[in-house]
Amino acid sequence: MKKITVPEILAMKAGGIKIPVLTAYDYTMATILSRAGVPVLLVGDSVGMVSAGYETTLPVSMRDMLYHTRSVARGAGPALVVADMCFGSYQCSLPGAVKNAVRLLKAGAGAVKLEGGVSAAHIIKAVTNMDIPVMGHIGLTPQSVHRMGGFKVQGKSESSRKALLEDAEAVERAGAFALVIEGVPEDLAGEITAALTIPSIGIGAGPLCDGQVLVINDMIGLTASDKTPSFVKKYLDMNSLVTEAARSFMDEVRSSAFPAEEHTYKQGRREG
Repeated sequence: MKKITVPEILAMKAGGIKIPVLTAYDYTMATILSRAGVPVLLVGDSVGMVSAGYETTLPVSMRDMLYHTRSVARGAGPALVVADMCFGSYQCSLPGAVKNAVRLLKAGAGAVKLEGGVSAAHIIKAVTNMDIPVMGHIGLTPQSVHRMGGFKVQGKSESSRKALLEDAEAVERAGAFALVIEGVPEDLAGEITAALTIPSIGIGAGPLCDGQVLVINDMIGLTASDKTPSFVKKYLDMNSLVTEAARSFMDEVRSSAFPAEEHTYKQGRREG
């Protein structure tokens, strides 16, 4: 099938077509989501929290992101693969940011995502000037967890609302093709979406965005309930399903019901 491109994502907003996005961190999940028809797969630095058990995304390295991007790219099929630029991969210098964005494209991504608004506009511009598509990310930006004092909803005050609108406009002017809006009130996300010509992708930002993204582990119920954000809808309870399967396996091993005849190799008959 034909690969989904950045211009096609832009056309979805123009045509009023909502854009579904899911995270993927490995080949197997990328293959499943691609077969389901998910148009955009985000290789998020959230992999550090959902797969490695970190409390934040900050420990995730470029080595981690390159490994997971390669894995997802091999199974993504026609989906557009967007890879997160991890903390430290773009903040230190413009040449460093461009170099790391190039590395992610060489690993199989079709675009990169980086966090920040006005403060990151010059980085977005430098990367897009090298013909590397960039998805922006404003609002609750996980790499800014220490400045924000935790994973908290942004844009509640009038000054914060104004700043986020300025961030969104700066990201678009810098050349980003889409913008993730995370953890902001519904009306503000709608105002930002209406002000932009590029698509907005909401996460914890209400239904007025041009698209929605969720962390796959949250969406299918693999994340522990006490760590699942309130904005997540669970479409499956994989936690319970895997627990039940593991218990059935243990019971059958202990009772010698597994492996059964059909799961066992037999020695071939010797001739003569």
